[in-house]
Amino acid sequence: MADWQKDVAGDEIWQQIAANMLMVHGGMAMLALLLLGALVPLHAQRSWRSGKNLVSGSVMAASNAVLIATAFGLYYLGSEAVRPFMSWIHLGTGFSLALLLPLHIWLGRRARR
Repeated sequence: MADWQKDVAGDEIWQQIAANMLMVHGGMAMLALLLLGALVPLHAQRSWRSGKNLVSGSVMAASNAVLIATAFGLYYLGSEAVRPFMSWIHLGTGFSLALLLPLHIWLGRRARR
């Protein structure tokens, strides 16, 4: 939102807010990568072998892979032709992941009962 406001308002405060939020987002993404790395041996492998929650778990893994790939592309590939497309994919996947995670947890707990 701050990124869109900086073009409309023309005020430099929105530029600073956008830069700070992007730094926080990047830091949280690094933490998420650390947690994802721990999730593979502790949770995903065990669940995969037992055959539990495979569909939603696969969707979660694929969604996280898309987020990682598009983040890499947004940060390291400077192509202005690809950037808007990759940005929308990253944004949509990130928001959908916020819905998919509770669904994955709910399905896993339901199957356990």
